[in-house]
Amino acid sequence: MTQIHYPQKPPTEPPKPEHLTKNRDLPGLWMTHDPAIFRDPVSKNYYVYSTGAICKRSKDLLHWESLGKVVDMPPKESVDWTNSDDIWAPDIIKTGAEYRLYCSNSSWGVRQSCIFLAVSDKPEGPFIPRGCVLKTSDSLPVNAIDANIIEEADTGAQYLLYGSFWGGCHIILLDKDTGMAAEDGIGTCLARRPSWTDCSIEGPYMIYHPETKYYYLFVSYGSLKSDYNIRIGRSRKITGPFYDFQGRDLADLNDHDNTIGLMISCGYRWFDGTPYMAPGHNSVLQDDDGRIFLVSHIREMNFKDEPEPSTMQIRQLYLTPDAWLIAAAQPYAGETLQALSPKDCIGNYERIALTPSIPQGIMCAHPMRLMENGRMECCSVIGTWEMTGNHTLTIQYGNITESLIASPAWDRELDHPTLMLSGLSDQGICTWYKKRPN
Repeated sequence: MTQIHYPQKPPTEPPKPEHLTKNRDLPGLWMTHDPAIFRDPVSKNYYVYSTGAICKRSKDLLHWESLGKVVDMPPKESVDWTNSDDIWAPDIIKTGAEYRLYCSNSSWGVRQSCIFLAVSDKPEGPFIPRGCVLKTSDSLPVNAIDANIIEEADTGAQYLLYGSFWGGCHIILLDKDTGMAAEDGIGTCLARRPSWTDCSIEGPYMIYHPETKYYYLFVSYGSLKSDYNIRIGRSRKITGPFYDFQGRDLADLNDHDNTIGLMISCGYRWFDGTPYMAPGHNSVLQDDDGRIFLVSHIREMNFKDEPEPSTMQIRQLYLTPDAWLIAAAQPYAGETLQALSPKDCIGNYERIALTPSIPQGIMCAHPMRLMENGRMECCSVIGTWEMTGNHTLTIQYGNITESLIASPAWDRELDHPTLMLSGLSDQGICTWYKKRPN
């Protein structure tokens, strides 16, 4: 067996708040809702901007300090339009020397909404409102909230992604000089859901990967219900269409079985510890060293129809051999990929299959074992496994093959180091594994 360098125990979250208030600047990561991750190219600090216009800062993605509210109020034009001073789901981009924060201003359940731009000369603000970028009303099929800004790889042109419920998620061209909309109308629809699902889709976020030359679109299904989950599609063009693992368009309304979009995160329950539900409204960090991170809010499992505060999780994203992105089986604790031997992987595991369902359920772990002779046992299923690289392996059973990435990790439920496997089957199902103690 090799000498595995496991991550150290990550910081402990403060106690969960007993009562929810309008104050979103809570200790630790509680109520870090709709988190937008950003690495400042100047200071090299990491920042998260979340609903309430709250900003948090970190040097390592593990230890976070709150900087408080960085936008005082939406512009008057926006408040007059929405009759609300709430600030939701900020997203940031640095253009030249200017830091631009795109914020949503709205009220729950309506399309009388606005995305406004606020600017600063530093990532910690304060950000001063410049004006309204996009306004919508109940007369339109779209909702102007949940902004995300992306630049086209070849041209450098900037686009705004936005949208929630109703007509889905759209993309519209921006004027890079001003940061405001460069075209009239509502833009192009990239993803939507059929009416039998209440049309709940939101939080679009897009990245471009220079190695695969794909644009990856992340969307959240299910809003704030227990079945909230994160799915992706990919495209060669920034304006789509975006296709999932099975080649289906994320804007296709013919989704009778809730399977459009590669589901990379959903509610889950390991054998021990706290079960979680409703990961969603994610952002993505492409770090300087090439690593990619998924950042989302998530809640402890609670089916009692009582308010449940969100917290924030960060997971590494890995590229699969066929250029899909999958999420790590455990939240980030500072781990890095390293060379492993087959003997390192032998043992008993917990396995979670992120399988789409109606409604999307909490996916529960079941036992799995990798044996010395290349045999795999998972309940009554018998298969084979083999190492295919320094930290990659495949598992085969029946007519299914899973490609997996192995990494040291910190077991958040059992509070000790572990080995995790993060995979994708050739049927388009993501899988999470973590090794049990001897």
